[in-house]
Amino acid sequence: MKNIDRNLTMLCDFYELTMANGYEKCGLGDMYVYFDVFYRDNPDGAGYAIAAGLEQIVNYINELHFDDEDIAYLRSKGIFDEKFLEYLRTFRFEGDMWAVPEGTVIFPGEPIITVRAKAPQAQFIETYILMQFNHQSCIATKATRIVRAADGRAISEFGSRRAQGSDAAILGARAAYIGGGAGTACTITDEAYGVPATGTMAHSWVQMFPDEYTAFRTYCEIYPHAATLLVDTYNVIESGVPNAIRAFRDVLIPQGITKCAIRIDSGDITYLTKKVRKMLDDAGFPQCKIVVSNSLDEYIIRDIIRQGACVDAFGVGERLITSKSSPVFGGVYKLAAIEDPKTGEVVPKIKLSENPQKITTPHFKKVYRLYDRSNGKAEADLVCVYDEKPDDSKPIEIFDPHYTWKRKTLENVRAEELLVHVFSDGKQVYELPTLEEIKTRCRDQIATMWDEVLRFENPHNYYVDLSQKLWDIKHEMIRGNR
Repeated sequence: MKNIDRNLTMLCDFYELTMANGYEKCGLGDMYVYFDVFYRDNPDGAGYAIAAGLEQIVNYINELHFDDEDIAYLRSKGIFDEKFLEYLRTFRFEGDMWAVPEGTVIFPGEPIITVRAKAPQAQFIETYILMQFNHQSCIATKATRIVRAADGRAISEFGSRRAQGSDAAILGARAAYIGGGAGTACTITDEAYGVPATGTMAHSWVQMFPDEYTAFRTYCEIYPHAATLLVDTYNVIESGVPNAIRAFRDVLIPQGITKCAIRIDSGDITYLTKKVRKMLDDAGFPQCKIVVSNSLDEYIIRDIIRQGACVDAFGVGERLITSKSSPVFGGVYKLAAIEDPKTGEVVPKIKLSENPQKITTPHFKKVYRLYDRSNGKAEADLVCVYDEKPDDSKPIEIFDPHYTWKRKTLENVRAEELLVHVFSDGKQVYELPTLEEIKTRCRDQIATMWDEVLRFENPHNYYVDLSQKLWDIKHEMIRGNR
C-alpha cells in the first residue's frame, strides 16, 4: 500500500501553541490532565453515528515532531519563550490514549477518545484529533444510511471532484468504505488503503467518437470483462440502450462473455430503469446490471426503490463525500480531570453552561455497552468513573441523567467496555485493524442496533446513562459552582 501520511505536526490551531507555551511558563507543564472527545448531536437527526479516523490519529501521534523550519517559524512570531522552543525540539507524545475502535456505533455525550498526558502534549493534539474524527465519522455515518437505504444493492463512492480538498476526497472515500461502500472512484484511496477502485467512462468518451455505437463497441473491445456503458449522453431509450445492446452482441457474446452493465446518470431514474430493464431482458440480456448515479442520497434511493426502480448498484457522489445534508460533525475536546501533582489523585473538572447540553461530564471515565444476552441487541451505554465496572452477573438499573425518575432495570445483559488502550506512556499498544476488519466491525455493530434506532425519521433515543457515582459527582460539582 502507498504511504500517503506526512508530518502534519503544525496542522494545529495556533492557540494550542500559545497555551502549551503558557503551561510551561507558569509551571503546569508537568501536570497530567485528561481530555475527552465526544459529540452532542447525531448528523441528519439520526439515532447513532459511526466512529472513524483513529488510524490517521495514531499515525499522526507516532510522527509528531517539530523540525528546524517549524521552530524558526514559531520564533519569528516573537511571542514564544526560547526555553519553550527548545522544548519543542524534543517534543513527543508521552501519554496514554483510549479510544473506541473504528467502525463502532457511537452516541452523543459519551467519551469516544480519552487522552491522559502532560498538559502541553494533551492540549496540542486537539486539532488533529478532532479534524480526523469529525470528518471521517461524518462520512462513515452517512455511508451507513445510504447503504441501508439501498437494501443490499452495491454503493460506490463517486464524489472526489466535489470533495472539499484532496484529503477530504481520499479519507472520505476510506470512511465511506467503512460505512459499507463497495468501492470508490478515487484511485489513490485504492492505492493507499485498498478500497476497490471502480469506474469506466464519462460522457466525453462517447462524444469523442463519430457515433455512440462506435464509442460503445470500442470500449467493449478494450475492456471486454469490464464493459459498463454510459447510455445517457444523447437519449437513453432511443439510442443509448439500443447501441449498448448492439455492442454487447457484436463484441461480448462472440467471446462467450455475459457479464455487462449500463449506467444512467440523468433523468427520471425510476421511469428509465423500468423501461431499460425490459429492453435488456427482451434483448436476451437479463444478466446485464443497471447502475445509476446523479445526486443521490439515502432518501432518494429509498424512494426510487419503493417506486419499483430496477437498479442493481448506485454511484453516490457529492451527497456522500460531503455529507451534504449534514456536513458538520460536532465532536469536541474537553478537559475532564487533572492529576494532583502531589498525590496523583484524579481530580474531576467540569465546564458549565447556560445550555444544559453543553455542561460536560467530569472525571476520567469508562464506557460500557450493555447487550441483551438473549438476542445480542444493544440496550444502553453506561458511562462510569474509571474505577467502576458494572456487575453484569445481576440486573443493572439505569436511569435518565436529566429526568432521574425515569428508571429501567436491565436483566440478562452483558457489559462490554468500549474504549481500548491505544497508547501507553507514548508507545502504541493497540494493533490497528485492517480496513476490511473495520468495515466488518461496522456492519456487525449496526446489526446489534434495534431498527428503531436505525430508522431515518424520528429514531428512538438510545440510552446513554451515567452510573450513580458519576451522576452524584457531576451534580455535586454543578451545585458547588453555582
